Amino acid sequence: MADLYNTTAPKKAANLSVNSDLLKKTRALNINLSATLERALKEELAKRESSQWIEENRAAIKSYNEFVEQHGCFGDEFREF
Repeated sequence: MADLYNTTAPKKAANLSVNSDLLKKTRALNINLSATLERALKEELAKRESSQWIEENRAAIKSYNEFVEQHGCFGDEFREF
């Protein structure tokens, strides 16, 4: 599967606003803010791109499901489960 983004792209500084208590508690536990944010953004990006793909392909998915309902799946006669 292709990467969601260029993982070798250089890092870029960004200014963020974070709840002060949340920041204090994460720093006390030595949580890497940059790594945590990157992981959260990657998960959100994957979720949104997946939703976008489903929306863009909704008609094809519906058509395929209707075909399978009418004609069954290719290879059904060979399935042993």
